[in-house]
Amino acid sequence: QVQLVESGGGLVQAGGSLRLSCAASGRTFSGSPMGWFRQAPGKERQFVAGIRWSAASTYYVDSVKGRFTISRDNAKNTVYLQMNSLKPEDTAVYYCAAGGKDSGVYYAASTYDYWGQGTQVTVSS
Repeated sequence: QVQLVESGGGLVQAGGSLRLSCAASGRTFSGSPMGWFRQAPGKERQFVAGIRWSAASTYYVDSVKGRFTISRDNAKNTVYLQMNSLKPEDTAVYYCAAGGKDSGVYYAASTYDYWGQGTQVTVSS
């Protein structure tokens, strides 16, 4: 059974940092894209960051560019999201996603076959 388990969420003050991790089990994702999405209350799920299977390319939504960094460790089957200079508007449940064809369309939820259960990130002002 394939599982993606996120960790690292929590409550942080504006300007602070958090590092999210997503550990995959049940199959290897070394040849697949991985990504992070988020969903704030009352809003649709939003793409945050994506990374190519080789980690050679990364992609971000404009609102997090320069503040967030996505990375992966294929040996550990894990993807990370380093979040710096956090803002109250970053408050959301963050989901990792993995699998699917590496077609380059990292911002689309339909690219990914597997999803984690989500981890809450709350940024206080």
